Amino acid sequence: MELFQQLVNGISLGSIYALIALGYTMVYGIVKLINFAHGDVFMIGAFIGFYSITILDLSFFPALLISMAACAIFGVIIERIAYKPLRNATRIAALITAIGVSLLIENGMIYIRGAQLEAYPTNLLPSENIDIFGVSIKSQSLLILGVSLVLMMILQIIVHKTKIGKAMRAVSYDAEAAKLMGINVNNTISATFAIGSALAGAAGVIFGTYYIKIEPLMGVLPGLKAFVAAVLGGIGIIPGAMVGGLLLGLIEALVSAAGFSLWRDAAAFVVLILILIFLPQGLFGKNKREKV
Repeated sequence: MELFQQLVNGISLGSIYALIALGYTMVYGIVKLINFAHGDVFMIGAFIGFYSITILDLSFFPALLISMAACAIFGVIIERIAYKPLRNATRIAALITAIGVSLLIENGMIYIRGAQLEAYPTNLLPSENIDIFGVSIKSQSLLILGVSLVLMMILQIIVHKTKIGKAMRAVSYDAEAAKLMGINVNNTISATFAIGSALAGAAGVIFGTYYIKIEPLMGVLPGLKAFVAAVLGGIGIIPGAMVGGLLLGLIEALVSAAGFSLWRDAAAFVVLILILIFLPQGLFGKNKREKV
C-alpha cells in the first residue's frame, strides 16, 4: 500500500519535471540550444505565483495563469536580449551565455529580495485523503497531476492543430526552408520560448503548492533533473519529455521507497550517465523521432 502511495507521489513529482523538460526540449528542437536558464524561469514562476496568492489574495488557478503569462513574457525577453544575437554563433557561445543568464537571474533575485525562504499557504488546495482500492491518496496530489496532464494535452493541441504549432514544426525540420515558405522564424522561436517558459512558470506554482518552501536557488536541481528527463525521453521530442519526466519521478519515488531517500537526487544523474552510454538518442530514438 505504501508503495502505491509512493508511485502516486512519483507521478506527481514527475509531472512537474515533465512540464519543465518540455521547455528544454522545445527550445532544443527549434534552435539546438540547451537553455540552462530554464530552471530559473521555473523559480521566477514560483515566486510570481507566491506573491499573487499572498499580496493579491488570489486563489491557485488565477495565480497559475498570472505566473504562466508573466513567465511567457520573461522567456521572450531572455530570448530576444540574450539568445537572438547569438543565433548564428557557435553552440558553445550560446551554451555559456545560457549559463550566464541563469546566474544573472539567480543572483538578481537574491539582490532584489534576499535569499530567505518563503512558504506557500498550506490551505491553497484541498488536502483531503481519498481512498482508492484501499489506499489513501492525497487529493492535492491528484489535482496537481490533473493540472499537469491538462497543460501537456493543451501543448499537444497547440503543436499539432494550430498555425503557430505548424510553424514550430516547420522551423524545427528546416529553418531556411520555412523562411522561404513565408514563415517568420524569429517570431516562431519567440513563441517557442514563450510557451516553454509558461509551462515552467506553471511548474513553479505547482511545485510551491506541493512542497511549500521556495527560494531563489530552487530552480537549479529541478532544472537539471528536467534536463535529464528531456535527454531520457529524447531531447527535441515533446512526447519524450513528458514520458521522461514521469519516469524520472517514478524512479526517484522507488529509490525513496527502497529506503535510499538520501540517494534520490543522485539517481537522476545515474540515469543520465546510463542513457548517455547505452541509449544516447533517448527512449524515443532517432528512428522514431518527431521533432517538436
